[in-house]
Amino acid sequence: MITKEFDTIAAIATPLGEGAIGIVRLSGTEALPIAQKIFKGKDLTQVPSHTINYGHITEKGEIIDEVMVSVMRSPKTFTREDVVEINTHGGVAVTNEILQLVIRAGARMAEPGEFTKRAFLNGRVDLTQAEAVMDLIRAKTDKAMAVAVQQLDGSLSALINNTRQEILNTLAQVEVNIDYPEYDDVEEMTTALIREKTQEFQTLLENLLATAQRGKILREGLATAIIGRPNVGKSSLLNNLLREDKAIVTDIEGTTRDVIEEYVNIKGVPLKLIDTAGIRETDDLVEKIGVERSQKALEEADLVLLVLNAAQPLTDQDRSLLDISRNSNRIVLLNKTDLPEEIETDELPEDSIRISVLKNQNIDQIEERINRIFFDNAGIVEKDATYLSNARHISLIEQALESLKAVNDGLEMGMPVDLLQVDMTRCWEILGEITGDAAPDELITQLFSQFCLGK
Repeated sequence: MITKEFDTIAAIATPLGEGAIGIVRLSGTEALPIAQKIFKGKDLTQVPSHTINYGHITEKGEIIDEVMVSVMRSPKTFTREDVVEINTHGGVAVTNEILQLVIRAGARMAEPGEFTKRAFLNGRVDLTQAEAVMDLIRAKTDKAMAVAVQQLDGSLSALINNTRQEILNTLAQVEVNIDYPEYDDVEEMTTALIREKTQEFQTLLENLLATAQRGKILREGLATAIIGRPNVGKSSLLNNLLREDKAIVTDIEGTTRDVIEEYVNIKGVPLKLIDTAGIRETDDLVEKIGVERSQKALEEADLVLLVLNAAQPLTDQDRSLLDISRNSNRIVLLNKTDLPEEIETDELPEDSIRISVLKNQNIDQIEERINRIFFDNAGIVEKDATYLSNARHISLIEQALESLKAVNDGLEMGMPVDLLQVDMTRCWEILGEITGDAAPDELITQLFSQFCLGK
């Protein structure tokens, strides 16, 4: 965890493009001297920590830009190294030019996620908090942001670390009982202790795993396929939910030729809306490919919005779609209710929702139904609750529970205590992979490679 051998890294920390401010960030032992080489103003190596200093970036006496330079000295920084942030005018040319000057002055271009990786290696954050940084950047709703902030604050880390400490205490107590037996029934007492603690750990991890569905939905969104035969109003519904015209809408069947994907915020839940090409038999090659992709989207969807035309009798295509979506999390929508109704309702689910996209009628009922299907109307985020949202965390918790199950199986079979300790120790090690205490270097490198360059 010592960083003295780390070189100084640099990257643009703001999105490239026109804007009020662009930031070039440096981190490392030489961050201040390197920045000073190209800065005309106060001596950055002498200014107090956590100050912002006015001046100019220059090259060979020529002014490149007027800037404000933030100086933050270790260890009270995100990376726990010296950090310099050059606040320049936003723009592609100027920020790139300053980055190149910094690199020529002795810095190295940062790898994706290397700033956060250094924060992890220097003990500033653990692995769950580092991953929460990326979750926060990618959050699509305020609820997803709230969960990421909780993890960034260490709520999941604290729960995992406390559990690992309890497991360690239990293993230590078992060792004491074995090595220094004071009673004749020490084996029975030790077995009872393991049984009690295993049940306690199992309950805790199962409760945590129970939050995984909500957490994963918040992090990744609900893949929502809008299906129906051509010209029933699928694209109109997509545009209505998005509050903008993303999909082309015409009276001509087969207008939507491909799958269109967009995100929308439904009461804090990100829905990845997939407007599919109308599913039907067709000889048009392009439309046929679109229909095949629609069928694939239907198979992979978490939620299906089946749109039917309430102003027309059911067709064989409608009945086919009703059948193939029967086992899905499905909401049947009867569109065009502003026209005289002709659809045979006795063949439809009783909870079908009548809507008119044209008149914007009953669209809010779709949101309410989604909440009922996935969250039992309980509200998706409870205050101060700890959620699992990361697929890696979920997988490791499942593995830890398998190890605890092996302990329980061993107890039932009357296995020796020292063999039971092996599986409990394995549980402790697996939980350590979540926070990074026992994570292999290859995993850490792979995780941080998914970050953006300046983070």
